[in-house]
Amino acid sequence: MIAAIDHLVMTITDLEKTKAFYCEGLGMRCESFTPAQGGAQRHALVFGAQKINLHDARSPHEPHAAQPQPGAIDICFLTDHSLEAWQAHLAAQRIAIEEGPVARTGATGPIESLYLRDPDGNLVEIAVQTA
Repeated sequence: MIAAIDHLVMTITDLEKTKAFYCEGLGMRCESFTPAQGGAQRHALVFGAQKINLHDARSPHEPHAAQPQPGAIDICFLTDHSLEAWQAHLAAQRIAIEEGPVARTGATGPIESLYLRDPDGNLVEIAVQTA
C-alpha cells in the first residue's frame, strides 16, 4: 500500500520567478541537488517532509510525464497559520488572492482555503483544517 507522497515534479518556465513565489512568497526552502545518477544540478522546493522537484519546460529531466506542461498543477498546501495571517502576508508580497477564504473538503475533513496562481498559472490552494 502507498503510505505517503515523497515528492512531485512541477514543470516550470522561469526558475527565478518560481523560486521567488514559493520560497519568498510561501516560505518554502529552495534547494539545489545533484541527482543520484549524477548529471546536471537540479532544483527543488522543500517544505515539511516533502519536496517539489522543478523541471525546466525547455528540457525536462528523463523520465518525465507524457506531456510535461507548465501551469497544469492544481495543488493544496495545508498551513498551521491563520488565513488572515496569510492574507496579510500575501498582500505584503503582492501576490493576488484569486478566491477565498472559502469552505472546502480536504483529504481528512473540512478545510478553509485561499486560492492563488503561481508564475506559470498553476492553481495554488492554501488551507487550514477546520475540524
